[in-house]
Amino acid sequence: MASTSSPDTMPETPGTPEMSERIRNPADISVIVIYFIVLMIVGLWAMLKTNRGTVGGFFLAGREMAWWPMGASLFASNIGSGHFVGLAGTGAATGIATVTFEWNSVFLLMILGWFFVPIYIKSGVMTMPEYLKKRFGGNRLQIYLSVLTLFICVALRISSDIFSGAIFIKLALGLDLYLAIFILLGITAVYTITGGLASVIYTDALQTIIMLIGSFILMGFAFAEVGGYEKFVEKYMNAIPTVTQGDNLTISSKCYIPQADSFHIFRDPVTGDIPWPGIVFGNILVAMWYWCTDQVIVQRCLSGKDMSHVKAACIMCGYLKLLPLFFMVMPGMISRILYTDIVACVVPSECMRHCGNEVGCTNYAYPILVMELMPNGLRGLMMSVMLASLISSLTSIFNSASTLFTIDLYTKVRKQASEKELLIAGRLFIVILIILSILWVPLLEVSNNGQLIHYVESISSYLGPPIATVFLLAIICKRVNEQGAFWGLIVGLVIGLIRMIPEFVYGTGSCLAASNCPKIICGVHYLYFALILFGITLVVVLGVSLLTKPIPDVHLHRLCWTLRNSTEERIDLDADEKRQEEEEEEDDHGDDNSEETRSCFRKAYDLFCGLSKKGPKLTKEEKEAQMQKLTDTSEKPFWKTVVNINAILLLAVTVFFHGYYA
Repeated sequence: MASTSSPDTMPETPGTPEMSERIRNPADISVIVIYFIVLMIVGLWAMLKTNRGTVGGFFLAGREMAWWPMGASLFASNIGSGHFVGLAGTGAATGIATVTFEWNSVFLLMILGWFFVPIYIKSGVMTMPEYLKKRFGGNRLQIYLSVLTLFICVALRISSDIFSGAIFIKLALGLDLYLAIFILLGITAVYTITGGLASVIYTDALQTIIMLIGSFILMGFAFAEVGGYEKFVEKYMNAIPTVTQGDNLTISSKCYIPQADSFHIFRDPVTGDIPWPGIVFGNILVAMWYWCTDQVIVQRCLSGKDMSHVKAACIMCGYLKLLPLFFMVMPGMISRILYTDIVACVVPSECMRHCGNEVGCTNYAYPILVMELMPNGLRGLMMSVMLASLISSLTSIFNSASTLFTIDLYTKVRKQASEKELLIAGRLFIVILIILSILWVPLLEVSNNGQLIHYVESISSYLGPPIATVFLLAIICKRVNEQGAFWGLIVGLVIGLIRMIPEFVYGTGSCLAASNCPKIICGVHYLYFALILFGITLVVVLGVSLLTKPIPDVHLHRLCWTLRNSTEERIDLDADEKRQEEEEEEDDHGDDNSEETRSCFRKAYDLFCGLSKKGPKLTKEEKEAQMQKLTDTSEKPFWKTVVNINAILLLAVTVFFHGYYA
């Protein structure tokens, strides 16, 4: 067992450096420096290789992406430092059941590649709010979803990644929290702002390789330390902290003794911390929102060369999503075995002494394992892994958020904006997003209540199901109209906030003290609440739609499943608005500075931002050919068969994993 002193100074054995000093050795520093050099080289290569001078090139990588970098980017965009900290922490606290949040993703990735993406591509959109506008018409759905998604980016994704990454960086380097955050965000922003989606995807592929290698090595060290899998199971069930009473509290044994069902993923539907009906049905709906309608994920799929590449990328990501049990959850559980008094602390004063959080120190499980087990050099590699997971998630979110802002919001204010202005606006918005994210971190620190993964999943359960419901109905039910979709989203948001706000105010409680939140509001598990929210939204959307006028088929060709293969011309509901924009673009064309009048500084700036290559004005036929490429979903029969067979194999493997650990 490790010493029970604070992780910031642990251990206090004479001659042993403090934890924050351990990474300051030539081997670790060299590895981290080499990592950043390689990262910047790949980012610069992608910048210069790809076309960043058009909206399609910057935001969709020109639809030229192969399956393997796209699949790696899907995985890296999803797996942030919050997964390493959150999954390992919840694994240390309650066992393996938390991995079901990851394994459920496999089923949704198949639905994404085979069901949702073909419709998105055929509709010719770059953003998810843009799809809603084409499908339903009007501006309010597009603007509502854009604003809500940007709020979720700041309040949930960026802040949770920064918070979890900061735990590791603070522990490893002893840096001031905000200095570390500022440096990381600065590095992240540079190649996101300059490189566009292609740069992000290629660097994500590099990050994925580093993550897998580093995580595999740490897993090997961890299992070797506990004596193999059998010993791991036995020792985890006996990992009980030595200090279990104090602070004038009577602490129940269930608060510090490992759960009897720690090695089962399907738990009691009433008393389980992750009830099996909730994970099977409720989490699927939350996962549908994330994997099938979220800009960060879908934008990667829209960049694929063709549908076979898109499907292959989903399959690759699906296989990678099976690994967190072994790379994150089980190492977190091993950390509880090795450092029980810290990771499994239960007395508030003890937890404050160890990690500064009265609720518990499980979020420190993975960072402590890295700092204690890894030798010099490899510790630097794991530091790079954490940086890779943090940066890859942030770059993906920044790029997609800037796409949402530029395409769905900025164009509403500046309808005559040139393509260059849109590109500059998207990049400047990333800077604003960084500032907002830094300001949000203190709020997350205050509201975080111990287990980060439950914070993320619960907030997702309150905000995600209405969006998933509307997108699902938009595709499968052509009778659904704009009024139904809008009021379904509004009612769903209100009900979600009625649950979320009191939970923030009263807190979620802990094993030692229950929350004072009224049972009628907070008494239902968040996964069951997601099911209820889905049902209410479904009734509102269908009810209002059936009571109002349907949308004629002439506006729905290739926008819903039953009309996906229609060859008839579609009259977009916003056709008049688009025609006006095209006319304004015609009048505005040619206002750019000529090559001769630009200064050397301006030329260098344009080259850095990918704005120097202004292509010739396209004819109507060339524009139609370009649109045909962007909306093509055809597949070669051989590769179509190959990806279908691989999808079946992946689903079989996933079902086996569920059955084995059920």
